[in-house]
Amino acid sequence: MRSLPRHTKVIATIGPATESREMLKKLIESHVDVFRINMAHADHDWVKTISQRIRDVGTELNREPAIMMDVKGPEIRTGYLHNEVNLKEDDLLDLIFEAQPSPPITGEIWQIEVNYDRLPEHIKSGNTILLDNGLIPLLVLDSSPEKIRCQVKQDATLKSRRHVNLPGIETGLPSLTGKDRKDSLVGIESTHDYFALSFTRDADSIDLFRSFLRENGSDAQIIAKIEDQKGVQNIEEIIKASDALMVARGDLGIECAFEDLPIIQRKTVGSCLAGGKPVIIATHMLESMIESPVPTRAEVSDVANAVNEGADCIMLSGETTTGKYPIECVQMLNRISSRLEEEIQPGLTEELKLFRPKAKMLRSAAMLAMRMENSAVLVFTRSGDLAAKLGALRPNGAPLFAFTDVDGLHRRLRLIWGIEPFLIDFSNDPEITIQVAIKKLLEEEWVHHGDHLITVTNVFAHDKVVESIQIREVTN
Repeated sequence: MRSLPRHTKVIATIGPATESREMLKKLIESHVDVFRINMAHADHDWVKTISQRIRDVGTELNREPAIMMDVKGPEIRTGYLHNEVNLKEDDLLDLIFEAQPSPPITGEIWQIEVNYDRLPEHIKSGNTILLDNGLIPLLVLDSSPEKIRCQVKQDATLKSRRHVNLPGIETGLPSLTGKDRKDSLVGIESTHDYFALSFTRDADSIDLFRSFLRENGSDAQIIAKIEDQKGVQNIEEIIKASDALMVARGDLGIECAFEDLPIIQRKTVGSCLAGGKPVIIATHMLESMIESPVPTRAEVSDVANAVNEGADCIMLSGETTTGKYPIECVQMLNRISSRLEEEIQPGLTEELKLFRPKAKMLRSAAMLAMRMENSAVLVFTRSGDLAAKLGALRPNGAPLFAFTDVDGLHRRLRLIWGIEPFLIDFSNDPEITIQVAIKKLLEEEWVHHGDHLITVTNVFAHDKVVESIQIREVTN
């Protein structure tokens, strides 16, 4: 039986370094499962072109990856600057809401534009504002409708259009902006499989986005990005409402205390496992490999920790968009993941709650597959639920084959830990469907003569359909 290259899935963000057909082919051959398109840096024509290119290359290689559109979400940024501003500790700085001529200084007070004029409604004296991904901390001295006066807390250089973070402060920004809606329509047109919702704060924002997708004819799934304290506080309701979660450690590491970040990651992974929802660990996985052909030892340990905690996916961002070594980054994740998975003691997670009888049968099927040599689990699904539950059990060491007759679902299943998905036609006779699936596995050399497949399926018994677990020996 051919083993999977790894159970943990890999997401690669597409950019200038990886947009060519040649690079996409190399990434798919390196077993990238999902391609991410970041709408903070993409225009609509490029999205349409690259989406079709991914589909074409995937079809050519007979391994179709999923496509995720990461919508930008609400954000606050500083304005355009003709020249960089060299700030000194204890400088006074006013955040204002109308563009000012350069240089942005009045007397001894800097004036920096921000793009959200309702910001003073949420800011008060004593708050902390962070510019440029947390590199420039400001202490709020006074807040009024005209300006927010701050004190610079350390020497820094401010460039144009820097991100503004407000740790612990709710802003009232919409969960889905006008740009997000326009971008998502392009993703719908390009049949994207997932949409990642930035700065997800509660279940209502997911429900709103889902309604928008369904109204526009998309059955894509929603990945909730956890990026601030509000999202962390509402994590349980977000897990229930979403299809998957992403621990987006970039903004989350700014919005929350550094020392809390590993705890948030571990607890989120555990909660997703218990809820049977896939979870992605993202940002800075192999950041040094943007410029270096090898990772730091700390990055290796970080990736290993995500795998050991049980994350479904690990994600690359700058490493594969503009980095010098995108293929090497994916291969490095393959090496680390597969090696760690060899060391994980085989066993099933006890956190997952299974309710339906057929879902409960998955635990027995997975246990059989782990205890029998040259065996795998075979499931059939039209909703994806059985495959998601099977992956959430984390049967380490046993290949998990999921078959569906729903076009598009076979790509969405690529996000789930350990699942290798296939698209076939289902028959009204369960036995015929099983034989078609085994034939496909043989043709693609996933299984060989003498291997065993633990199958969770329906069978006919005296004209009644009953659920069963079967052990099928593969024959030529």
